[in-house]
Amino acid sequence: MTQEVQAEYAVLYGGDGDTAPIAADEFVAPNGHFIVAEVDGEAAAMGGWRRGGPEPGDAEVKRMFVRARFRRQGLSRLVLAEVERTAAEAGVRRLVLETGLKQPEAIALYRASGYEDVPPFGYYAESPSSVPLGKSLV
Repeated sequence: MTQEVQAEYAVLYGGDGDTAPIAADEFVAPNGHFIVAEVDGEAAAMGGWRRGGPEPGDAEVKRMFVRARFRRQGLSRLVLAEVERTAAEAGVRRLVLETGLKQPEAIALYRASGYEDVPPFGYYAESPSSVPLGKSLV
């Protein structure tokens, strides 16, 4: 699925997709967590968090994605809720993320889930298409 989301980003934004440095071990407890949701035994959606962000106690939401054939079934909300639950359980005070202007469905999901604008941060802080958002978990 990570290759699929990268292909989507490449179509939306050009280039090679999301080029922000990221390593799988960043999602290993206690520094992160990664979720894969299955439908009838098939991987359908994913998302995770890794410690870090602009403020102490932050963690960053990464790799939120639902395969095209599974969209509009509420999986993104379920994965996001589990990302938030596990982050809060691990003591994360706030989740932050960067999405993009060409992803209006993602922006709508996050805003409907209580995420608000935060100052630009991280790898895409200088990008005019970046939409940085955050949500307090405490």
